[in-house]
Amino acid sequence: MSKTLLREFYQLKCDDRGCQDLLTESEKKQVSEGALIFPAKLQESDAVNGNGRVYPHNVLTREVKNYMKLVSEGRAIGECDHPDESVINLKNASHMVSRLWWDGKNLLGSIKVLNTPSGNVLRGLYESGVMFGFSSRALGSLKEDKGSQIVQEDLQLICFDAVSEPSAPGAYIMRENVERSLNQIFTIGDKINRALNNIL
Repeated sequence: MSKTLLREFYQLKCDDRGCQDLLTESEKKQVSEGALIFPAKLQESDAVNGNGRVYPHNVLTREVKNYMKLVSEGRAIGECDHPDESVINLKNASHMVSRLWWDGKNLLGSIKVLNTPSGNVLRGLYESGVMFGFSSRALGSLKEDKGSQIVQEDLQLICFDAVSEPSAPGAYIMRENVERSLNQIFTIGDKINRALNNIL
């Protein structure tokens, strides 16, 4: 099976408990100092998404574990809009994922908007009330099963981009917590880490 570029989109709104409690004290402090940080839904496992794809939980969990290395090193950046390529262009970087966590089968993350030209576009959209979400970009192959496309074991998560086209209806970015304030390539080390995680 050949790998193809897989792109998924999610938006998420706050539920009754609000969003403020999803940020750490450190993130809240950065927000009070003018940073734009908000939580968002980034991906979901074991469910048919708007593109008719299913990401098995064990496959997505493994890839999130690999991606956490980029998060911990401050290299988990994404672009404003969704390019049709697998390489992240640094000149288009608009945000970074600063933290990831699971809420059941939902993958949530803290998004920090960067002080870059594309980041300023994203901030402007946000502050103007434009609703957008985040879309995963990955390489992988698909296998059809009972009318759905199942993402296979060769999945390689690249990044999460800020985009406008929804594939998960009814979900919005979590914005209430900040309403009032305001050419990445996998290295040899990344590939070794990925291989070790696959073996373990």
